[in-house]
Amino acid sequence: MKETKLGEFEEVLLLLVGILRGEAYAFKLAEEFESQTGRSISIGAVHSTLSRLEKKGFLDSEMSAPSPTRGGRRKRVYSITALGDRILAESKAFKQSLWDQYPPLSTGNLGFNL
Repeated sequence: MKETKLGEFEEVLLLLVGILRGEAYAFKLAEEFESQTGRSISIGAVHSTLSRLEKKGFLDSEMSAPSPTRGGRRKRVYSITALGDRILAESKAFKQSLWDQYPPLSTGNLGFNL
């Protein structure tokens, strides 16, 4: 049986693959992660996580055509599988269920003035 749990970083990368669609390659994902979170990330961490998500069946990948610039290289571009979509939906529903049970938010009383 394949692992179906997601760590926080795995979940964020999976979401970013969906957001970037056909531009979801490691370097671009690292840039987007830093842009969205304000936290830096090593390219090695991105590569190993993408590989792990692919082994779990949450992502597919294929090599792109070389970029049109001189000396352009091919890139491994990732896309979310149907299983990856399902896992993201389940993760969101679970977290939303927990947030809905959190008393300060469920009663509208955050305990501080906004």
